[in-house]
Amino acid sequence: MNLLIFFLILLLLLLLLVCSFVFSVFFLIFPTLFWGAIYVPTKPEVVKKMINLADIKPGGKAIDLGSGDGRLVIALAKAGVEAHGYEINPFLVRLAQKNIRKAGISDRAFIHLKSFWKEDFSKFNIVTVYGMSYIMGKLELKLKKELKADAKVVSNSFAFPNWQHSKKEEGIYLYENKD
Repeated sequence: MNLLIFFLILLLLLLLLVCSFVFSVFFLIFPTLFWGAIYVPTKPEVVKKMINLADIKPGGKAIDLGSGDGRLVIALAKAGVEAHGYEINPFLVRLAQKNIRKAGISDRAFIHLKSFWKEDFSKFNIVTVYGMSYIMGKLELKLKKELKADAKVVSNSFAFPNWQHSKKEEGIYLYENKD
């Protein structure tokens, strides 16, 4: 009888392990096939550096491109701007909306379930991005075309191919639109 209980417990643990693996694959890897790049959350210390580098003035309007769980949108809103995040993964949008409600800033932080490629950036004076190298050239052209003069772009880890950054701190680039 004890041997039977041991094997049942072992079987249950194995089943839990398999279910855990399937859950991870389905909700973390599988969505990237349909909803863009893999989700890599920005570390809290990097979020702080990005906010500091942007030198945010209250009353502005910011956009986070590929906003993931909303942590940068929340930090931008807490710094005093109206913050919008664009994310194409519906699981992450729901998580970000939950995080915004939990932070109590639903009046100034917003997550949109749509591609930022179709958004007009002219209404924003701060742009944050943790993009991938393969989008940076196309994104650079879009930003240069649409941003107002004196807008700032803060990029985590990935530089634009032709746009010269005005500051760089530990892999975070600040670009200022002088046009």
